[in-house]
Amino acid sequence: MPTLEERIARLEAESQIRQLVARYCFTIDDRDIEGIRALFAPDAVLKSADGVMNATGVDAIMTQYDGRFDVLGPGHHFMHDVQIDFVDNGSQEATGRVIGHAELWRGGRMMVTAIRYDDKYRNTEAGWKFAERTIGFLYYVPIEEYPNILATPLRNHAYAEPKPADFPERLPTWIAYEKARGRG
Repeated sequence: MPTLEERIARLEAESQIRQLVARYCFTIDDRDIEGIRALFAPDAVLKSADGVMNATGVDAIMTQYDGRFDVLGPGHHFMHDVQIDFVDNGSQEATGRVIGHAELWRGGRMMVTAIRYDDKYRNTEAGWKFAERTIGFLYYVPIEEYPNILATPLRNHAYAEPKPADFPERLPTWIAYEKARGRG
């Protein structure tokens, strides 16, 4: 059984990781470039499930954000649930899944997106940082297309041609369930 000190340390680490996730939303929406840079470990990886984003190292990550910000106007990110799983004793590494949504101005249109992040966190001398962040989309659509978006697998409209959503249809658990029910 963990000691009281170990349990408190775990709670403090969880709180710091949750703050990291919240800071991500504010710094992205505010275009706080130095704030964004401070969220990532020096050798961090930032990528998207569809492979469009894929950067390693803080400088490459920031260059990638410059490209994203070039096509995005104002936005508002909301994180809803954060699942944190500590690795080993939890003092140095953790993994996480975060779900949320964002309201964005992209390509001259109001868009809305449902987001899932798969994260790896690392405790550094400067505190907990993102070691790896992978973003996936349930949908990314113009607001006028939102009411019926879940009726099609082509739910990522962030680009010129609609693309399949990153989840849930591609998840092994989804595929197995659908097969078990005779639908896959």
